[in-house]
Amino acid sequence: MFGQVRKHLGEIFHEVAKQKGCEIVEGHLMVDHVHMCQSIPPKYAVSSVVVFIKGKSAISIVRTFRGETENFTGENFWARGYVVSTVGLDEERGGRHYIREQEREEERYEQMSLWQR
Repeated sequence: MFGQVRKHLGEIFHEVAKQKGCEIVEGHLMVDHVHMCQSIPPKYAVSSVVVFIKGKSAISIVRTFRGETENFTGENFWARGYVVSTVGLDEERGGRHYIREQEREEERYEQMSLWQR
């Protein structure tokens, strides 16, 4: 995800999260996936917030970049699954640090795979 799509997704994620009373504390868009640390009110199940954000952001992408305004049955933008981990008192060293380091890790693995071919 690059260029305009990447910028648009960042804005949409924040806007949609606010609709549920959530806050995106840290996030990073990778080429084929997203890492995000959110603060979610206890009245919401994590799964319902993730489904809401994935659904609303996919609709926004289709409307903005494909110009479609009708129902999007059968269309998939995001993969079905997601991974969730809770962040405790040591939020800075835990989840947020992990998210920040993901781009470096991906680059390191890509470099290693170039030499192994």
